Amino acid sequence: MPARRFLYVIAGLIVLTLAAAFGWNIFQDRLMRTAFVPSVPFTAPSDAGAPDYAAASAWLARPDLPDDPSRFTVAGIARAARPEVAVFYVPPTSYMKRDRWNAPLDDADANQRLGLFASSQASAFNGMGAVWAPRYRQATLGAFLAGNADAAAAIDFAYRDVARAFDAFLAQIPASRPILLAGHSQGSLHLMRLMAEKVAGKPVAKRIVAAYVIGWPVSETVDIPAMGLPGCTGPGQAGCVLSWQSYAEPADTHGVQAVYDATPGLTGAPRKGTPMLCVNPLTGAPGTAALPGANRGALVPDAELKGAELKPALVPARCDASGFLLIGAAPEGYSGYVLPGGNFHVFDYALFWANIRADAEARARTFLGR
Repeated sequence: MPARRFLYVIAGLIVLTLAAAFGWNIFQDRLMRTAFVPSVPFTAPSDAGAPDYAAASAWLARPDLPDDPSRFTVAGIARAARPEVAVFYVPPTSYMKRDRWNAPLDDADANQRLGLFASSQASAFNGMGAVWAPRYRQATLGAFLAGNADAAAAIDFAYRDVARAFDAFLAQIPASRPILLAGHSQGSLHLMRLMAEKVAGKPVAKRIVAAYVIGWPVSETVDIPAMGLPGCTGPGQAGCVLSWQSYAEPADTHGVQAVYDATPGLTGAPRKGTPMLCVNPLTGAPGTAALPGANRGALVPDAELKGAELKPALVPARCDASGFLLIGAAPEGYSGYVLPGGNFHVFDYALFWANIRADAEARARTFLGR
């Protein structure tokens, strides 16, 4: 399963960072598995605990929620007063315990992390859209270290919640409302499958403003054709897919590249030798480069992760020949959460927050002007 193998690499990098922080031997795979892989067999969570997506409580972000982290903004940046686009955002992994394969909806630690992700990622779209983000019984971090049938079942189970949430989302918004899709990491994994199964070839495909499939490798030739939309080719283009994976230089991308080369895409064909989609968030176009001056503002978190400062011109960005997004030397302010190899996976949105905001608004204007 390509999804499982890719997340194995991402999860492994996260675990290595945690291991270093706790003084563990970061080269001991057995310790990593012991710390994070559930020791119990996979058992599908009870239907009685399934989120009811008709209810506001099943959503992390929804227009009628009084406390919605996706409404975060900074001084001088306003939210849309009357958003004309509905945003369906699928958050990344936030559950790291090993007591079960899929997260419960009421875990305080996981929910606190979900709030941080919505604040730093989904908030980039609140200038043009109303954000909907489902709480779902996501696969735990250890599922991406195990590589077995239990892990595959956990990932599949998580996707089924996301798919039900999307159906409920469609049922609760006006039938003509334009839609922007967004995700990150595990969320982008589910979003890719969702697009292949529920968007490609369906009437809803004509309503998609853009799809931000971030923090996940997407093949231009063996993933994109199954997703129902083309890769974006320029700024302001509507009805297309964006993807990137951020690395400081010198970058060590060989782990993700090796998995990409060894796995099939959504079409079933091998990914090896196929171009990886990299749409530069500073230019809105693939295969391009931009100097720091093009960066309208990166979110730099404060020490307690309770707020963030918007810093323009913090990093450049260029898509390299392999399809990874390189940001030059590692910027200050993120060191505690950067993964080995210069991997800024956690900050794929934050580094380009203001540009993503402007990019989404431009694509929405094009779509709404049709």
